[in-house]
Amino acid sequence: MQCRPRLTLLHLFLLLLVACFAAQAAASSTLARIQERGSLILGTSGNMPSMSQVDADGKVTGFDIDLARVMAGMMSVKLETRVMPFNELLPALEKGDVDIVISNLTITPARNLRAAFVGPYMVSGKCIVTKDEAMAKADESTDLNTPDTRLAVLGGSTSEDFARELFPEATVIEVEDYVRAAELVKSDEASGLLTDYPICLATLKNNPEAGFVSVFSLLTYEPIGVALPPNDAQFINWTENFLERMDGTNGLQELSRRWFGKVELTR
Repeated sequence: MQCRPRLTLLHLFLLLLVACFAAQAAASSTLARIQERGSLILGTSGNMPSMSQVDADGKVTGFDIDLARVMAGMMSVKLETRVMPFNELLPALEKGDVDIVISNLTITPARNLRAAFVGPYMVSGKCIVTKDEAMAKADESTDLNTPDTRLAVLGGSTSEDFARELFPEATVIEVEDYVRAAELVKSDEASGLLTDYPICLATLKNNPEAGFVSVFSLLTYEPIGVALPPNDAQFINWTENFLERMDGTNGLQELSRRWFGKVELTR
């Protein structure tokens, strides 16, 4: 008879403990912190022209920045942008230094082990920017898999992985940004720049006198998405609904026309 009151007290203690943890989880959710802070902190590389770039005045602009700005507006907070090297973006998200990463980031199984992804908000593929007529006319990937092929790639990107896997005999040159990559191709220090299709378009647009041509490849599927903290169902759900609304109201298409002209963006 004396055990029943103890069991009741134990149940009461457990209920209070669960309620306490639930309150703490709600208070520490990403959306709650963003609202309390009054700003959405974006992590981006700033070195992918037309997607994420730093202009002459030091302002970060691009498709990804505009997308994040609309996202912040929907939350009724300001956007705070933090520029860092591409391969430091996911570590920053894991440490909580940024709330989201939007930086022409391809959704891959390996990256998805570290972060949650919503999207894709854009589907792309690999292409090569080159002045080399022989490279531009190559019909097979084996034509480029030679020691004479020198490919500039962004360090830590899927383009680097793609180059090393598909062209093991080629020379892969890692760069920190695409401005440097374009300079290498201009000076013939690199045979070509391997990157995603939107970056190819921007490189051609920004270097009209360089004699560049772009070779588009359908050998890869590049779904570009928004990286979020894992285990935050509400934030993931909010972002899913945000992208659905952007797509349904032609917001993605408007951003596409602004930054890429007639580039096809699909979800």
